[in-house]
Amino acid sequence: MTRPTVLLAALAASLVVPAAAQAKDLYAVFQTSRGAIGVKLLPEKAPKAVENFVGLAQGKKAWTDPATGKQVTQPLYDGTLFHRVIPGFMIQGGDPLSRGAALGETSSASGRPFGTGDPGFRFADELEKPPAKPFAKPCQLAMANSGPNTNGSQFFITEAATPWLDPKACGAPGGACGYVHFGEGVCGCELVAPIARAGNGQTKLVKVTITEKAPTCK
Repeated sequence: MTRPTVLLAALAASLVVPAAAQAKDLYAVFQTSRGAIGVKLLPEKAPKAVENFVGLAQGKKAWTDPATGKQVTQPLYDGTLFHRVIPGFMIQGGDPLSRGAALGETSSASGRPFGTGDPGFRFADELEKPPAKPFAKPCQLAMANSGPNTNGSQFFITEAATPWLDPKACGAPGGACGYVHFGEGVCGCELVAPIARAGNGQTKLVKVTITEKAPTCK
């Protein structure tokens, strides 16, 4: 084997990614006061959204507590409420203002309504181009927002197919508007309907666990 051939063979071998080094599946388990919902996260579609969600869930990413104005590094989602629910549509949670609130409460001690809290930062959209249809199936996980590039900590899980949420062409940077889709349900999706029908703030998100093992929700 000539020297150039040897060098090419060595280069080709170095470009082979060992199976153990390949990306592993990542899941989030939403342990609610009514049971567990398991979701497979989609970092290949929305890496920033997944990184943000995982960091906040595990308490590894700093955020600003809207109740105190102080920066903290602790799990954001544990002890929050599903503060906004719509039967037949979706359940929404992730407002740090609702941390520690009793079931049925709709605002903080200062009177600020749940749903207006955020982690003190926003990040950009990661949207598929139309005519992508990420919301063609039930039990999809996405970031809630108040317009283009306003993602923070709030999220929602759909109860049914919601095609009107699919990305639409618009004049925003990137050319699309919509909701960042970053997960899909794998178990416990039957709980979305009773949570939605229980009413705003009637279900607690006890804990979010991040795992590489596919959950069974039993």
